[in-house]
Amino acid sequence: MTTLRPLITICGTTGVGKSKLAIELALKLAQGTHAWRGARIINADSMQVYTGMDVITNKVPIAERMGVEHLLMDFKQPGEQYVVGQWVQDAIKAIDETHGMNKIPIIVGGTSYWIQHLIFPNRLPTPAQSLSDSVARSIANLPPELLELYDALPEHPPSAASHPQDAMLLHKLLTALDEPVAQRWHWKDTRKVIGSLRVIKDTGKAPSEIILEQSNTALIPRYRTLCFWLYAEPSILNERLDARVDDMIKQGLLDEIKELRAIASSPICSSPDALVTELPDESAVQQTDYTVGIYQSIGCKEFHDYLASPEPSEKLFASAVEQMKNGTKQYAKRQIRWLRNKLLPAIYSTNSGGDHATALLPVYLLDATELGDQWISHVLNQGERIVEAFLGNETLSDPLSLSKRAREMLTIDVKPTNPTEVLRARKKVICLACTLDPSQPFMVEDGPQWEAHRHSRTHRRHASRDTKMHGQPVNRRATVHSDIPSNVDAEDKVIIDGFVQNDLHHVSTTH
Repeated sequence: MTTLRPLITICGTTGVGKSKLAIELALKLAQGTHAWRGARIINADSMQVYTGMDVITNKVPIAERMGVEHLLMDFKQPGEQYVVGQWVQDAIKAIDETHGMNKIPIIVGGTSYWIQHLIFPNRLPTPAQSLSDSVARSIANLPPELLELYDALPEHPPSAASHPQDAMLLHKLLTALDEPVAQRWHWKDTRKVIGSLRVIKDTGKAPSEIILEQSNTALIPRYRTLCFWLYAEPSILNERLDARVDDMIKQGLLDEIKELRAIASSPICSSPDALVTELPDESAVQQTDYTVGIYQSIGCKEFHDYLASPEPSEKLFASAVEQMKNGTKQYAKRQIRWLRNKLLPAIYSTNSGGDHATALLPVYLLDATELGDQWISHVLNQGERIVEAFLGNETLSDPLSLSKRAREMLTIDVKPTNPTEVLRARKKVICLACTLDPSQPFMVEDGPQWEAHRHSRTHRRHASRDTKMHGQPVNRRATVHSDIPSNVDAEDKVIIDGFVQNDLHHVSTTH
């Protein structure tokens, strides 16, 4: 029998009822289950860590928490950045403390990659005191222009639309320092490019080196973890999400966004109790980076034009509302993709060699499509029975037996989880035929996407143009920045994706 301590996690899309289930399970555990004296809920929503802003981050009101303690919530200022490595360290401390109280920690939130890094250690880069030999050689060979850029990376990623030359220069620098990773990112994806460059500066290693090191480390969980995936059929969930946006507006969403805009324009974040009495500096607000901190919350970017307009109109307001609804539904789709493409393969890899009854990481999908009585029978009652068996070390039921939707969503194609295999999976190539401006190359992912592009009408038209101009088709594929000497053999031109990459730029001291 494993000596790993028990942990319960609840994942799922936004608006599906994760917090409701967590509170209900905690109240059940408080009645006494297998000598445990209750439970504490540990927040794993990257936006709910911020104090205030309860509407835009969809926090459960204190009155509805039913006295259940919630940790890692409401403790960061809106202007602060708080990343996965910090959260994992804080969550481990909270879990240790909770186990010390003879209570069960319940991790709940929609930021599934935070939960994944909590479950699986040794998947976050750590700071180093010196440069690796490979990085040191690459930096020594940088031309002056790229060396100057490396020494003074921009604080915020430039817009590829408005500053394409700056974006290409960053990509060229990454290619010189870590070509395998540069092949992974489109030159327009400046956030990912600059994130990879910061990994090099913070760790002294190329991201591809870090990934290759992880190939020698097996996926071994920190805890014996019961994973619940709370799921609702998208067609039904989307209606709820639209209604929730309307409710958020009635509850004061715009007031919170205005306050965040004021904070963005202030050189010093005000205290959570401070009143915003001055209008925001629009020049500063216009430069707000909606890809960091609480400003990633859906609604901030979507209402930007409406709130920035000197004459806000009903048309702008309606457009903002529609954008927020669409953004929320797209986010829910991304959450499902992450669970099926990243978290489930990692869990299944860890559980391989055993059946569901002996799995270290049993995972169950609870169907929350229907509410009311259906919630009680399909979610709460099933969840309570599974928790009871899990904590009592009893034989667990087959996860695929719970429902038709569980069978459908928990059955996935086999995907590589070894970092080396993942690294080799995908890379970007340039389509020379479709590159109209050499300074802004047309890039597409190699493999199926390249084949689909090659047969597209646009590509055939451009290729036909080249044939007419040159008498024969041009070489249609190339790697970006071919003027930079390659540091790797063709077989080793691997790239980064999936399990590790989302947080390569979040350096951690946690293993």
